[in-house]
Order: sequence, then structure tokens, then C-alpha cells
Amino acid sequence: MNVVMRRFALGAIFVLVHLPAAAQEATPAVEAPVPLSPPAIAVPTNLPHDLSPWAMFVAADNIVKAVIIGLALASLATWTVWLVKVIELTSALRKARSALRKLQRADNLADATREIEAEWTKDGPVADLVQAALRETERSVDLAADGVKERLAIALSRIEARAGRDMARSTGLLATIGATAPFIGLFGTVWGIMNSFIGIAQSKTTNLAVVAPGIAEALLATAIGLVAAIPAVIIYNVFARAIAGYRALLSDASGEVLQHLSRDLERQQKPVVSRAAPARSRWMAE
Repeated sequence: MNVVMRRFALGAIFVLVHLPAAAQEATPAVEAPVPLSPPAIAVPTNLPHDLSPWAMFVAADNIVKAVIIGLALASLATWTVWLVKVIELTSALRKARSALRKLQRADNLADATREIEAEWTKDGPVADLVQAALRETERSVDLAADGVKERLAIALSRIEARAGRDMARSTGLLATIGATAPFIGLFGTVWGIMNSFIGIAQSKTTNLAVVAPGIAEALLATAIGLVAAIPAVIIYNVFARAIAGYRALLSDASGEVLQHLSRDLERQQKPVVSRAAPARSRWMAE
């Protein structure tokens, strides 16, 4: 009996010891949950990383390209006007100064005409002023001197105004470019930034590599607008001062012509006065 009880106790102990291990071997292992990471956003690899002006122009929107081309043409027009007007103004100022010196040295209109038309100063507004004085003198031989001076002053003022308008031609284009080019460039910038925001919304990323090229292309339009506007404003102001000086020279020449005419008219009247004086003295003696 005791032997049976011992065997039963040993069997129970064996079962209790080996049953948990067998249960672990029979139960399949459960893997620990792996945390899920958000899906990676694909960034395009063909971005225009070359941020040179030409590369940004090629990659820009069509509207921005049109703005940049227009501003480049405006800048070209500015420098073309500068080159043409520098040559024209330099030649006109030299002629006007030389002709004015000849007018100041002459004693009458006839001498001034011969000196001015003898050299390269014969083509210019000052020569036109002298010719207008001669024509008015020939037409007003039997008329009062005061009327001759008034009519000549009107004719000279018209010649001065015409010469000033001719010299100021094309400078208005510089003022227009200087006033509008920054705003045209700003329009291109606004349009380019709008396209950049649309690209950000479509790509669903704010990665600087995606945003920066579009913004750089947009700002290129403003930069070119300033490049076109700043020289245009400076050149316009320089030409405005030079043209004002040119008009002042023509005004001085006009004054010299009027002085010569006045002296010539007085010389023509002096013999008449001298002949009338003896006749009056004889009448008083009688």
C-alpha cells in the first residue's frame, strides 16, 4: 500500500513539473506588434537645381517668360536710345556753342550769316535763327521797327520750341520704361509665386528643394524689371538736364540775333535822322 502511494505521488509531481513546459511548446509564439511608419513622400529627383538666370528662365512659366522677354527688350531699347541721343546731343551742343560764339563776335546779321554758313555750323537751329531774322528783315523793309522785332521774336520762339522737341524725341520712352518696368516685373513675380503655391499643393510637401526653384524664377522677373528701370530713369534725368542746357544755348543765340537785328535797324534809321536835323534847323532859322 505504501509503495502504491509513493508511486502515485511521484507521478503527480512529474506531471506538475513537465505540464507547463509542454504547454509552452504547444502554444504558437505571438509576434510583438511593429509600429507603422507613415509612407515616405516621393520627392522628384529631376528638380532644376541649376539656379543660373538662364536655367531659371528656361524652367519658368510661359507668362513669366513673356514678362522677362518684354523687360529684356525694354532694356535693349533703353541702351539704344542712350547711344543715339548721346551722339545727337554731343553734335548739337558743339554746333550750338560754336555758332553762338560766332554770333557774339559778329557786328551785324550779315557778318554772322557769313561766319555761320561758312563752316560745319551751317546746319543747325542757330543757323535757322539767323536765316529767320534775314527773311523777316527783307519782308519788313518799309514797316516799323517795333513790329519787325515782335514778329521776329515769335518766329525765333517757334524755332527754339521745334529744336527742343526734336532733341527731346525718344526720351519719353525712357520715362515710360522707368515708370512701368518695376510693376511689370512685379506682375511676373506674383504670377510665378502663384504657380509655386499651386506646385506645393499638388506635391503636398513644403520641402525647400521643391519650393525654392519656383520662387527664384518668380523673383527673377522683378530683378530684370529693376535692371531695366534703374538705367532708364538715370539716363532720362541726364538727358533732361542736357536738353535743358541745349535750350538755354538756343535762347542765348535767339537773344543775340534780336540784338543784331535791333542794331541793324537803328543803323538804317540813323542817316534819315541825321538828314532831317539840318532841315529842321534851317526851318527854325527862317
